[in-house]
Amino acid sequence: MSGIMPPGAWAATGAAAIPDPTGLHARPAVRVTKLAKRFDAAVEIAAERAGKWVNAKSPNAVMKLKAACGERLLVRAAGPDAEAAVAAVVALVARNFEAGGDG
Repeated sequence: MSGIMPPGAWAATGAAAIPDPTGLHARPAVRVTKLAKRFDAAVEIAAERAGKWVNAKSPNAVMKLKAACGERLLVRAAGPDAEAAVAAVVALVARNFEAGGDG
């Protein structure tokens, strides 16, 4: 699994299963990217089955993951806000992509 950061550079990692019956589609992808952009960190996500890491701040890249319901969405980040970014994205997925307190 490759990404924008070199292996071992990730300060925080996490994962959450996608509860939405339609999987990771357009609206949830936009919510993920809007949230990721709020943090001073490089944030990447991957659909566990495919294993391809993408920039979580790119709506197009996130939508192309085509992660299915029940699949784990992996999250990793590096930078000053890495831990907060991972926690926020994992929480968003766990809430079925409901914006809640993250806009």
